[in-house]
Amino acid sequence: MAKRSLTSLSAADLQGKRVLVRVDFNVPLDESGAISDDTRIRAALPTITDLTAKGARVILAAHFGRPKGEVNEAMRLTPVAARLSELLGKPVVKTESCIGPDAEAKVAAMADGDVVLLENVRFFADEEKNETEFARKLAALAEVYVNDAFGAAHRAHASTEGVTEFLTPNVAGHLMEKELQYLQGAIDEPKRPLAAIVGGSKVSSKIGVLESLIDKCDKVLIGGGMIFTFYKARGLAVGKSLVEEDKLELARELEAKAAAKGVQLLLPTDVVLADAFSPDANTLTTSVTEIPDGWMGLDIGPDSLKAFQAALADCKTVIWNGPMGVFEFDKFAAGTNGVAHTLAELSAQGCCTIIGGGDSVAAVEKVGVAEKMSHISTGGGASLELLEGKVLPGVAALDDA
Repeated sequence: MAKRSLTSLSAADLQGKRVLVRVDFNVPLDESGAISDDTRIRAALPTITDLTAKGARVILAAHFGRPKGEVNEAMRLTPVAARLSELLGKPVVKTESCIGPDAEAKVAAMADGDVVLLENVRFFADEEKNETEFARKLAALAEVYVNDAFGAAHRAHASTEGVTEFLTPNVAGHLMEKELQYLQGAIDEPKRPLAAIVGGSKVSSKIGVLESLIDKCDKVLIGGGMIFTFYKARGLAVGKSLVEEDKLELARELEAKAAAKGVQLLLPTDVVLADAFSPDANTLTTSVTEIPDGWMGLDIGPDSLKAFQAALADCKTVIWNGPMGVFEFDKFAAGTNGVAHTLAELSAQGCCTIIGGGDSVAAVEKVGVAEKMSHISTGGGASLELLEGKVLPGVAALDDA
């Protein structure tokens, strides 16, 4: 179901209105407590600046870290307010708490176009419990609700779902709208051939995604540590490689399901092995049928990369979730880097390339091709759940278009 978005609200609808905007400001900090990557803050700017330009009074709600329902001084949003203020070129007032007298006073003092950042909503256990009274107090600060936190949309929390009971309209922000357009669009109405590249270490964390993608894709390419569970299920020796013994039957079922549906399921034919899990391990490249004892696979091999590139060449839509190997170690990054460069080239030829959150995002940024992709998702878990075909509570709660 298509959701109503911020695009549908004019300056006349927003002028002087107090707008509660749920954003995803869960940014990484370095040892000194400084923000090491402000991507998530910058991703929310289009929504914030659109609202302020239309004369709205913007009240931002966000979580940071996992304070477990109590105040944690290290998880205050103070550095976020400072960085946001720099990016907007105007002061951003931060409250002492997301509800209560201080928040009410600071919101009451706002002029049109002002921005207030509420303190970490997860300082209250009631946020994650989606407790009605807490949601009501949060909503009481505002009149209109905008959800721009796609990364938290798979959570039914007070600030992502509960507040919508007390505010109207409830709409998707620009980032949320873009995420839904690309990810939902790729699954519901893709330009074909549609391929998915699924990586990562464990089959268990990607079961739902693999099952759903085999239903919807023309081609599914699998890399990362999970390939060894498939090889062991085929009866191959995998040395010291990571295997989920309790998922062997599932691996057989997934291969059988793909074959029955006529979906091309591609597994690597060669792998780069290591004698230890270390950046300076000794390496060996072999066929997957000749993995010696005592060695572990940490990347897909060069022949597999060529086969993957050939399979992707005619695709019109490609979704990538999860690296091909341990790309953090340079010796085992060639597969992941090769896929990243391939998708950048496909993008230039008009293919819709979607990087579905998590480590794949870090990989395309490390390779320096992030800006060449059609869309980079800001949500790890949310992207996976959407690709699995699950309903995201934070999206379901918004008004229908």
